[in-house]
Amino acid sequence: MNQTLGKMPVGEKIAAVFNVVILTVLSLSIILPFLNVLALSFNDGKDASLGGITFWPREFSLANYAEVFSNPDILSGLKITLFRTIVGTLLSVLLTAMAAYALKKKDLPGRNVFTLLIVFTMLFNGGLVPYYMVLKTLHLTNSIWVFIIPTLYSAWNIILIRTFFQSIDGSLEESAKIDGANDFQILFRLIMPLSLPVLSVICLFNAVMHWNDWFSGVFYVNKETLRPLQTILQQMLTSAEAMRKNLSMNLGAADPRLSVTGESMKMATVMVSVLPIACIYPFIQKYFVQGIMIGSVKG
Repeated sequence: MNQTLGKMPVGEKIAAVFNVVILTVLSLSIILPFLNVLALSFNDGKDASLGGITFWPREFSLANYAEVFSNPDILSGLKITLFRTIVGTLLSVLLTAMAAYALKKKDLPGRNVFTLLIVFTMLFNGGLVPYYMVLKTLHLTNSIWVFIIPTLYSAWNIILIRTFFQSIDGSLEESAKIDGANDFQILFRLIMPLSLPVLSVICLFNAVMHWNDWFSGVFYVNKETLRPLQTILQQMLTSAEAMRKNLSMNLGAADPRLSVTGESMKMATVMVSVLPIACIYPFIQKYFVQGIMIGSVKG
């Protein structure tokens, strides 16, 4: 790196150093709060309530996580969240890729009209109440499919994938047609394997959206057995202090769960909701930047 800097003009050296400093500050501003939350999630609740910043548990305790997972609804919520994340992501990527491939065709009748209608939905929507009425009319409320069907298509994702598809050499598609391949074979056996970067990005976006969504579980579902994990965790978080007061009144000061406070519970719930997605990202990180850059440059 020193040799590279030595060959740079003075202006570029200053810019490079400035970029390194800015990126270092931004990285620390993300990593340090995360480490603080992680440490407090494993910290004794009473000690955590004293405040202060720490990157290592001052009094190690698993009581926070034990309290989170002692809720009998957690396992049910985890199953719902895993189902909607896996099924919703796979179906969304599949159908979005099919729509993008169709819009890529220059000879598609009404191609510009369809594109305009898709872009229109990015700018305007009917509002929450009409949206709820549509879901209710379609009998999707109080159904697990309310988490999946409304999210199958995303206007932004369609445009992004279509732009990536357009960057693929058209001669490959023509050669496949000469060999007798139809549109489905071209899409699934040629175009999609060449589009792993952008498809990985869309998979990540969809998975994060499904995993972090608590809003749908509050407004569109009344059955407790259909509530996703994030909705349950959000409800546990808001009632953490009330739960601790009940424990104090009913179980006495000697109960080990009194080491749990609202602050420590908050940190534990944050880690439970963040870690699964954070563990997936390193495996597709190499595709992430490439997919974003290629999908945004052309078009």
